[in-house]
Amino acid sequence: MKKIQVLVIGGGPAGLLAASRAAQRGAEVLLLEKNKMTGRKLRITGKGRCNVTNAGEIRQFIEEYPGQGRFLYSAFARFFNEQLCALLEAQGVALKTERGGRIFPVSDSANEVADALTEYAQQSGVRIWTGTEALRLYFETDSGGCRVCGAEIQTKNGKDRIEASTVIVATGGLSYPLTGSTGDGYRWAKQAGHHVTDLQPGLVPLETRESWVSELSGLSLKNVEASLWAGPEDSEICLDRQQGEMLFAHFGVTGPIILSLSRAYAAAKGKPARLKIDLKPALTAEVLDKRLQRDFVKYQKKQLKNALNDLLPKALIPVVIQTAELDGESWVSQITREERGRLGKVLKGLTLTIQGTRPMAEAIITVGGIDIKEIDPKTMASKKAEGLYFAGEVLDVDGYTGGYNLQAAFSTGWIAGEAAAVQALKIEAKLREVRSLLQAEGPQDRKEEDDDREN
Repeated sequence: MKKIQVLVIGGGPAGLLAASRAAQRGAEVLLLEKNKMTGRKLRITGKGRCNVTNAGEIRQFIEEYPGQGRFLYSAFARFFNEQLCALLEAQGVALKTERGGRIFPVSDSANEVADALTEYAQQSGVRIWTGTEALRLYFETDSGGCRVCGAEIQTKNGKDRIEASTVIVATGGLSYPLTGSTGDGYRWAKQAGHHVTDLQPGLVPLETRESWVSELSGLSLKNVEASLWAGPEDSEICLDRQQGEMLFAHFGVTGPIILSLSRAYAAAKGKPARLKIDLKPALTAEVLDKRLQRDFVKYQKKQLKNALNDLLPKALIPVVIQTAELDGESWVSQITREERGRLGKVLKGLTLTIQGTRPMAEAIITVGGIDIKEIDPKTMASKKAEGLYFAGEVLDVDGYTGGYNLQAAFSTGWIAGEAAAVQALKIEAKLREVRSLLQAEGPQDRKEEDDDREN
């Protein structure tokens, strides 16, 4: 059995920052990672490029976490994108800012980021045990309530126990389970009395019903607007809309704006949903119609299927024509005003029927988690068990794509590490004080015992 001041479970972005900060505050820190290397999920984020954060201001960030952003104010006030970028650059990771304020390593290498954060933790004094799984947490309960006191672990040599003054759980969610995110933290949170909200795949591709979608697999659309609609068609409501890039796949649609819309689909809880793609969001319906008229004059001696190359990717033209119920063999000069109107309507709202999301294993993040009402936003401390802290994806906080989820993990990890270290050091100081008092009283107690025996 080993004794430690701060035990961190999980070697992802939240765990590495939590451990680093705790060690910097003077605590003895041990980080456990069940995989053979730290940051396994981090190493595949952004398709291996790792969108570490965003260049936006705090107010803009808060809006990117639907219904949960305010919980992160305190964390962002203590450790935000500027501090993260300075940390990474000090570790030798050069950064660049791309469209939408997304910040990536210049190398486009997520491995470089994961290695730098691991080295940062080691330089801070953190001991890292890889290939070591935490099996369960130990709690003590008395009249004062519940407090965490350690964990049972599994190593290659068998099971062991670690006693800890404080424990930080940064085990991630359920997405990408092959990286080690298997929901352990939720189980331990429930053990401590926490409520875990419904868990659903987040930032996940959407599956569609239309068969023609698979024929466009691999086709990327840029600068389009996608909106998600639910309910009967005669009284449908818009759940969300996003503008940017999307991608067709054999099962349906994916890409940045689709991943962001997937959260709204999850919130609809199985209601009939439709995806409408505005292929020309910069043009009003009237301006688009005038554009079509000009193109039809330009290509009046061509068939319709050969007259839309200036407007659409070649692979998409047959789909748009068919959806508008037009004949691609028709000569442009024969297209009526009513037919041109149908074409314009499809260009402003190509509609797909959503059947569901891809499975949790393909989701970038988990929607849901430990109820943030039961977490102190200033320290990430549990309100249910003393000495227990949570950070990162295990919390019920999720954002859109663009670097927001990683920044939330880094920020919550940082303040959890700091708070856990402060509490652990206070506990250690109190124990030293008690031991000192016992040692000071010891000789007098022995003298009184000797006097009693003589009498």
